[in-house]
Amino acid sequence: MPNSARHAPLLQFSAVTKRFVLSGGLLRRGAVVHALNGVSLDVMPGETLGVVGESGCGKSTLGRLAVGLHPPTTGTVRVGGRDPAGRDRALRHRLQMIFQDPASSLDPRMRVDGIVAEPIRARGALQKRDVRERVSELLRLVGLSPVMADRFPHELSGGQQQRVGIARALAGDPLLIVADEPVSSLDVSQQAQVLNLLKDLQERLGLTYLFISHDLSVVRFMSTRIAVMYLGRIVELGPARAINERPRHPYSIALRSAVPIPDPRREAARARIILRGDVPSPLALPSGCLFRTRCPLAQEVCAHVEPPLVEYEPGHWAACHFVGSFDGMLQPTTSGTP
Repeated sequence: MPNSARHAPLLQFSAVTKRFVLSGGLLRRGAVVHALNGVSLDVMPGETLGVVGESGCGKSTLGRLAVGLHPPTTGTVRVGGRDPAGRDRALRHRLQMIFQDPASSLDPRMRVDGIVAEPIRARGALQKRDVRERVSELLRLVGLSPVMADRFPHELSGGQQQRVGIARALAGDPLLIVADEPVSSLDVSQQAQVLNLLKDLQERLGLTYLFISHDLSVVRFMSTRIAVMYLGRIVELGPARAINERPRHPYSIALRSAVPIPDPRREAARARIILRGDVPSPLALPSGCLFRTRCPLAQEVCAHVEPPLVEYEPGHWAACHFVGSFDGMLQPTTSGTP
């Protein structure tokens, strides 16, 4: 199993698959969605593992399995050696999520005080008279004034709502926090503030994050390591700096080329990777390599043999038959002029 450290992992996925059977629609009823396909990975205590990929690649399903909202179809998921989808309520309380849209994830009928206090009361961790004090402490921790405890979510800005969501996650004394696209619905200035807050909280509290996003620039800013996903499979896994500077899989290279460079001249002159075609349907996966239908490197072997996830350098894994052959085979299209 890919693991960059010798210490015991906090979160472990071992050969995990997840299938969903569709129940609606006359034509697709009974069809099987292949959401995850043989995923194995570890998340070490205190690190941030970033998960990046296009919509529909299985990122959110991975996060929901990590906190026990879904059981795997095959394979095992363990947090601290225990099954998050089992009956261990003490463990479930300590697995928290930060959701994409803070407005829809907060109960509009509850005040901030009740939203943040709910996981505290569920655990029975404090006496009733101490809950209000703990809520005020958590609000200050995420940069909000305790006076906001009496407000409803609609009275707050998007950034403030997300801070309430973070405070609610911290109220459960979390072992693991799954942040599922936590800044994609915020404007740029709010995104920067929330990301810096999450990094600061990790440093102060020793938090462990599974950070999910479609935006590679956000993931590389937040992460210790990055897992690149395509059609429910991890195609590359390694240190954030290595994935950013020398990605080994053609899909990772394409993702990196889509990240804008904050320099107009360099942005205009650089090469772009243009992927052909659309992402195949998870109802009917391609044979062999899942990426072959869009890959500039694809050859006959790719249609018949699924490439394993192989460690090409310490801690850096990739699933491609032609790793190391990109210079001669991958010919990007130049966008713009110098």
